[in-house]
Amino acid sequence: MDNQSIIKYIGSELEQSSSAVENTVILLEEGGTIPFISRYRKEKTGGLNEIVIRSISERWDYYKELEKRKETIVKTIDEQGKLTPALRKQILECRDKTKLEDIYLPYKPKRRTKAMIAAEKGLGPLAEIMLKQETLSRTKQQLVQLFINPEKQVETYEDAVKGACDIIAEQIADDAFIRGWIRAQVLDKALLHSQAKKQWADKESKFQNYYDFSELLKKSPSHRVLAIRRGAIEGVLIWKLEIEKPLFIDFIKTRIIKNPNCLFSEELAAAVTDSFDRLIFLSIEREVFMLKLEQAEKEAINVFTDNLHKLLLSAPAGNKVIMGIDPGFRTGCKVVVIDSKGDFKEFTAIYPHEHKRKEQTAQILLGFIKKYQVDIIAIGNGTASKETDIFIRQLIKDHKLKISSVVVSEAGASVYSASEVAAKEFPDQDVTVRGAISIARRLQDPLAELVKIDPKSIGVGQYQHDVNQHALKKALDLTVESCVNYVGVELNTASCELLSFVSGIGQTVAKNIVDFRRDNGPFKSRKDLLKVAKLGPKVFEQSAGFLRMRENSYPLDNSAIHPEAYPIVEKIARDHNVSLEEIIGDEKLIENVAIDNYVTAEFGRPTLEDILKELKKPGRDPRKEFKSIIFSDIINTIEDLSLGMILDGIVTNVTNFGAFVDIGVHQDGLIHISQLSNSFVRNPQDIVSVGDEVKVEVLKVEIALKRIALKRLK
Repeated sequence: MDNQSIIKYIGSELEQSSSAVENTVILLEEGGTIPFISRYRKEKTGGLNEIVIRSISERWDYYKELEKRKETIVKTIDEQGKLTPALRKQILECRDKTKLEDIYLPYKPKRRTKAMIAAEKGLGPLAEIMLKQETLSRTKQQLVQLFINPEKQVETYEDAVKGACDIIAEQIADDAFIRGWIRAQVLDKALLHSQAKKQWADKESKFQNYYDFSELLKKSPSHRVLAIRRGAIEGVLIWKLEIEKPLFIDFIKTRIIKNPNCLFSEELAAAVTDSFDRLIFLSIEREVFMLKLEQAEKEAINVFTDNLHKLLLSAPAGNKVIMGIDPGFRTGCKVVVIDSKGDFKEFTAIYPHEHKRKEQTAQILLGFIKKYQVDIIAIGNGTASKETDIFIRQLIKDHKLKISSVVVSEAGASVYSASEVAAKEFPDQDVTVRGAISIARRLQDPLAELVKIDPKSIGVGQYQHDVNQHALKKALDLTVESCVNYVGVELNTASCELLSFVSGIGQTVAKNIVDFRRDNGPFKSRKDLLKVAKLGPKVFEQSAGFLRMRENSYPLDNSAIHPEAYPIVEKIARDHNVSLEEIIGDEKLIENVAIDNYVTAEFGRPTLEDILKELKKPGRDPRKEFKSIIFSDIINTIEDLSLGMILDGIVTNVTNFGAFVDIGVHQDGLIHISQLSNSFVRNPQDIVSVGDEVKVEVLKVEIALKRIALKRLK
């Protein structure tokens, strides 16, 4: 297929115009990032959002890989001298990778098979005679006798017939139409059955629900397929696909046996059964399960990216002075203070859970709060979190402090604190101090801090270690990139890690920006970026609109308006006899701007509408307003829970089967999908998101297994 055909197919698949798809592909091929294209090239894409652009990118890559594979297949078959015009046409017109491999299968180099051995013994012509099913004057014995050759180890009638049937069985198994039909039927009708291996039949395990489990494969949700696969990998489960075998045998017979009364009808029927049992079904069974697994992995990755997207865009506390506490019992609590810019100020250790040291601890904390004018206290949700939270809240109450305390997820904090990034940031601090700093910073700005951590360590996925790691990393990186560019980045304070996710920048240029900033002081304007090593016009074009500068020499540099559009804003200001400073934030003036007067070939209404919207509130953080939740002080551990309790909680993870909720007992509870709403729920993401505050009822507590079942209350 040529590029135009591919573009046409993608447009049809995604229900988008060919021109929009073509322009998007051109921009992607020129090195445009998805956030940049979505935000600043709306005229060319017809206003496509990031989701559609990403789909176009994925389908374009799929078809380009398909075309490369076609070239290899055509070349291989041609070298065998078997490439006919009809076969070439069939290959070149194929639009599906699986079907392409079916077409290629008869010509694909194989290990030495029974059919090859039989062909070497000269039994190919006998197989052809049997398949022709013609009315013959000779008996079977007379025909087969011609092919008995002891020198080729064909010593008996049975040897000859069996060899010919092996050839026929392989030809049946290589038939693209037969394989395609069987695959489709197995996908549609097969039951997925799992059972425990003998040695596990009487033992408890996390896979106990699948010890004798069966359901229609096509309706099996992703988490169950992944669980069964994991159980098989860990040696606990075995699985198989159950089908109505006669349905498939009868279908193949109708394709192969055209004359039921032919001389070799019984042998052909045996060859059909052998082909299905030995060559087709075992292959198709694994292939179909892998297709289902691939689909399940995509769903799991989508769940992970959805959760990560919502977590990264959690409401920031903002430019507050924050005290971060990494709680603990035996080793005490690590306490740090960061200023409004996120800079580390001081560290100490406290022991609020030792009775003799409580008063001393209170005085230390009060001293920190007064010295640094602390606005908020962030407490990690790990060991001793609840007890520390109670102590802090009592301290605030006793001393009538006008500050609040917030319990913050520690997920990934230990990974960050032991990382090379943390060591470079805080070379003189140990891992516990770095962890406390991370807790404080992720309250101040979750996005800026969480980008330093491998997304897989943040704990908002399902079976993330079981899925295709390359596909997972790509999806997560795209999600982080999308979130970073959606919010925008403060150029003069952003870390190298945060800058690396800005459209077009990457690790090398991000480091160069930080080095330039260190050596030359803060950037005064976006134009100064062009002085950074390896940051040329193309990188500037991709990145400039997503970089913010609170302190700048040009008013629009702290907005999402791209520098290429500055002349338009300047013209609008001139036409209304105001300065740039005066037009910014003047909603009445902006509402009266006649957009059509400024439309050009390059800047249409969509971009101009974005510009005017940004002028009203330039540099505004699009994330939600920060709110905190206070857990019940009645319960501290899972043992304190009882059935029917009504509690407040915060959603920490959403999966296909429900949502996990932190209720302040060091063990998240699960709201099963059936308990999320009084009405049917197809997708938990439609009901709750990571970070949501929810009111729940305790339905079941299994202390030994550390399981808590919850119900969401409206």
